[in-house]
Amino acid sequence: MCIHIKYYEYRISLSRPIIRFLILSLILSSLLILYNCFKPTIRDDFFKYKYNDPYKDIDLLMNSRIKTNKVNACIVVLARNNELYQLKSSMRQFEERWNKKFNYPYVFLNDVEFSEAFINQTSSITQSETKYAVIPKEMWSYPSWINQTKAAENRKKAEQDHVIYGGSESYRHMCRFNSGFFFRHPALLDYDYYWRLEPSVEFMCDIDYDPFLFMKKNDLYYGFTISLYEFEDTIPTLWNTTKKFMKEYPHYINDDNSLKWVTNDENNYNLCHFWSNFEIANLNFWRSEQYIKYFEYLDKEGGFFYERWGDAPVHSLGLALFVNKSKIHFFNDISYSHPPYQHCPIDKEFHESGRCHCNPNKSFDTDWYSCTEKWWAL
Repeated sequence: MCIHIKYYEYRISLSRPIIRFLILSLILSSLLILYNCFKPTIRDDFFKYKYNDPYKDIDLLMNSRIKTNKVNACIVVLARNNELYQLKSSMRQFEERWNKKFNYPYVFLNDVEFSEAFINQTSSITQSETKYAVIPKEMWSYPSWINQTKAAENRKKAEQDHVIYGGSESYRHMCRFNSGFFFRHPALLDYDYYWRLEPSVEFMCDIDYDPFLFMKKNDLYYGFTISLYEFEDTIPTLWNTTKKFMKEYPHYINDDNSLKWVTNDENNYNLCHFWSNFEIANLNFWRSEQYIKYFEYLDKEGGFFYERWGDAPVHSLGLALFVNKSKIHFFNDISYSHPPYQHCPIDKEFHESGRCHCNPNKSFDTDWYSCTEKWWAL
């Protein structure tokens, strides 16, 4: 009898944790269901943001169709000869979705001469004018103050530490060129605006207006589709260098800036940046006194070579410092994909009209790694 009682007590004691676990699981499941029912949707989050929709500007839509209203602008492509087929894919979509209606010229840049095959095949994709130019050596080489031995040692260490593109010398030259020289290249000096196009990207919605005209009409300096966090190990001293610049040149800082977007509560860089593989921007901003001074200050510090400073955080910090935040535009209506991320409009009319083929549920905008919601909150 005693044995049976003890066995019964043992079964009860054993079942109690199981019962508690089942009850807890039921509670958590119920809370999860309630959360999913009532949580804000992407659409709710988005429409808290006051979006300047080009498709609601009838005057813009009408004027976009008048060829004499074209803006002094171009498509900028920095590419290598071995990226020809990836670039042709990008150009094909870009032309079909937009440029065949507006015929803006292309400016192709490379640190070496373009091959005959590259020139022939890219020019055959478009009816627009195509220009091909080599980057001058002084824009794609080490400045005199850089210790190249130290730079090589730092690249080796960065590669060992698995820093993305940590061991690449050419990637550093590219980032420095895009940060401080592309807008001063002789082939671009006659233009006021540019749209940056890269190999292996996709455009998944028709664009029925002229974004350059939209930028000019609204006096905008910069347009983006995707924003995200930078890898901290690529820019360990960029923010401290930027703070030193701010202290030395406080008169350059715009009163209505967007520093709040790039800093946390401790006033440190939160790593947010506009993904610069897509940019529609005013070239004259990069040519401005304050931005040139900022780039030269950074360049003297050597971080493009001793670390692996990217053009995206440099562009973004420059914009955050010097530009009124109302001059920066989120191009919600332009669906853009650069693996592994994409932006897709959530508006039903974009999809029901057949204008887009992207999946809005896969848009990166509200991903935890995106900074776009922070931008909306400014």
